[in-house]
Parts: sequence; C-alpha cells; structure tokens
Amino acid sequence: SMPYAEAVRLWRGGEEIWYNYPKNAAPVWVNLFRSEKLAATISVDSHDEDVEKTIEVVSDDMTEIDFAFTFDYTYDTFPREITLFFTSQYDEKKPHVSLTWITPDGEEIRIGSMSVDESLSYRVSQDEVLKRRLGRVLSPHEALLAVDPKSETPVTNKGTYTLRVDGAVFEEESDFDAEIVLFGQVHGLAGTDYKRRDLMVALLWGTPVALIFGLLAALGTSLTTMIIAAIGTWYGGWVDTLIQRITEVNLIIPVLPILIMIGTFYSRSIWLMLGVLILLYIFGGGIKSYRAIFLQVKEAGYIEAAQAYGAKDMRIIIRYMIPRIVPTLIPGLVTMIPAFVFTEAALCVLGLGDPTLPTWGKIINDAHVNGALYQGQYYWILEPSFLLIITGLAFSLLGFALDRIFNPRLRGM
Repeated sequence: SMPYAEAVRLWRGGEEIWYNYPKNAAPVWVNLFRSEKLAATISVDSHDEDVEKTIEVVSDDMTEIDFAFTFDYTYDTFPREITLFFTSQYDEKKPHVSLTWITPDGEEIRIGSMSVDESLSYRVSQDEVLKRRLGRVLSPHEALLAVDPKSETPVTNKGTYTLRVDGAVFEEESDFDAEIVLFGQVHGLAGTDYKRRDLMVALLWGTPVALIFGLLAALGTSLTTMIIAAIGTWYGGWVDTLIQRITEVNLIIPVLPILIMIGTFYSRSIWLMLGVLILLYIFGGGIKSYRAIFLQVKEAGYIEAAQAYGAKDMRIIIRYMIPRIVPTLIPGLVTMIPAFVFTEAALCVLGLGDPTLPTWGKIINDAHVNGALYQGQYYWILEPSFLLIITGLAFSLLGFALDRIFNPRLRGM
C-alpha cells in the first residue's frame, strides 16, 4: 500500500507535508454513527485541473491573474479554520490580491486585499477587520458559512461556495498560486494526531513491524528451544541437568522488568529488544515440554537402528529426533507470535519503544501522553488496539486450526 521510503518521508517530513491537515481530527467514518455530520477537510489548489487560471496582460507593467475556488459544503458543523496558503515568484514588486467570498445565495462578501510574499498563510479567523465587518458574534470562518452570521445559534448554510481571487503582478516573470483549506473536524480513514500527521501512515507502517517482530521472536525462540531440549535429552547426564537448572532459574526471572531496565539505561532499539527477548525465552517452559516428547522419541526403534549402523549423535538429533516433533512445533510457534507482538506494544506503551518507528504501541503511547482520552479522541487509542486484538485473534485461530491438522489425536474431533 505504501513504499517504505514514502512512509518515512510522510511520517517524519514535518509541518511542510501536513500543513493542510487538521490537528487531532477524528476519522471520517465517525459520521456514519452521527445524525449531525461533522465537517470534513476541504482543500482546493490553483494547480487543480478544475480550477481555471486566467492571465491577462493589461500593460507593460501589470498583468492580471484571476482564478476561483469552488466547493460544496454539506456538513452540519463549521470547520475549525479557513486558511489560504499563497506562494509567489517576484524580484522586487510583490503581487497584490483581492479576495471575494460568494455564498450559495449569490451574496458577495469582500474578505480583503493583501500583498503576497514568497510564502504567505492567511487565516480568516485572525482577520480583525473582517471580524468587525461580519459582526463579532461568530468567528469570521463561521460567519462566512452561516445562514445568519449574527445569530447566537448559527446554522451552516449548505450549498456551493466560491472564493474569487483577483490578483495583479507587476513584473514580467512574476506569478502567484494559492490553496484554500477548510480544516475539518474529521479527516482520513484513521484521523490525525497532534502534529497533523495522518495516523493511517503509522497504522500501515506499524503492521509489518509488529508482524516481523512477532515472527522472528517466535521462530528464533521455538527453534533454539527445541534444539537445546533435544541435545539435553539425547546426551542426558550433566548436560541435561545443567539445561534443566538454567531453565528453572530463568522461569522465575521477570522478563518485562528486565526489558524496561535495558530500555531505560541502555537502548530502546527494537532489534536489541528482539535479541534480548529471544535470549530470555530460549530457556522457558517450552524446554520441559519438548524434553518430555524427546524422551519418548529417544526410545523409538528407528533411533536404535540409526545407532546400530553408526550414526553420529548430532546426525541423530538433527535428522531423526527433531523432524519427529516439527508437527507439534508449528501450531505452538504460530500461537506465540501475538504474545511477542503484545510484548513489544507493552514496551512502547510504557514509553520504551523504538523512537524511530511508529509501531502500534507507540501510537497508543502518543495518545496517552497528549491526553487523547481526556479530550474525547478515542479513535487514537482504539484503532491500534483493535489491530492488536485482530492480530492476536487471527494467529490464535490459525494456531488452533494447524493443531487439528498436525495433531493426530485431534483430527477426528
């Protein structure tokens, strides 16, 4: 859906990329559950194909440039702000523009006129002159969209609006462009955060990160644990005893506090956490389960036959013992993946996640730090939480299905 380089550019690009997105906007799908439709973000650029830009040379020293932004407003609430972003090219004399707002009823409202710098942001609500002209009851960006600007209970005037931009440049190569943005209360499929960033980027980017972390941790832990259990069972004696004692000690060591300590005092790299997690889970309860199975396999007749024709110990372990229990390994490996995904998310929620990656847990942590629940921005926490739940449920169901396939005792059930 999104190349890695593009995801990095969008998420870390800063204000110059997300300037025309609203802050802390809910997803657009919340309007499906509301009778009063919240305003969505509307953006129209002079570079758009449906915007006709007229250039007329009046004299050697002046050229008129005119264009109009037309859009439909069908929402029950007002936008948070109306902003015009201008860009221009000139040497000495700045371009000059006049703005006229045309309502669905055909009424023309003169917003004002100004000189345009190379980069200019004009926020309608901060124009005190326009506010006095429209009345001080409503903010200017609300009054321009209201049926009655002087009403104390304003209602949006739904219909087609036009913003006419009449400009003039005073140099031969001079030009200007503009973009109007009505910052809505809802935006995109996942909403936005406090930096105006689209949360869909973080949710998409966090998906492969979470799956890769869970898969590598489960695969590394399961395979290593199985090999160590097979070696201990085959050689027996002090080798098996040492492995069992290490396992018993490791079982009482709290994993999460150790990871918190490493993240606090050393590094929060996700790959370092992955390596430490694998090391801590190698000598886990799985060793005892595999050992019980290997004790039965060790007494099988084909193992005695392999010893009789002179097979070496490692050949017996790798070629005869381990393949016998692979069918029991696969379902367990699959069901372990969501556990490691949740562990990584838990570290991020505690503020110990990799700062360079927008993982699901990091999104929840950002929401918590910025008071999302107190401000009613439930989507910010619910979306990554829902993905975590779906991931856990999916791998659990897959693991149960594989267990019925590979476990002969469950095939008839």
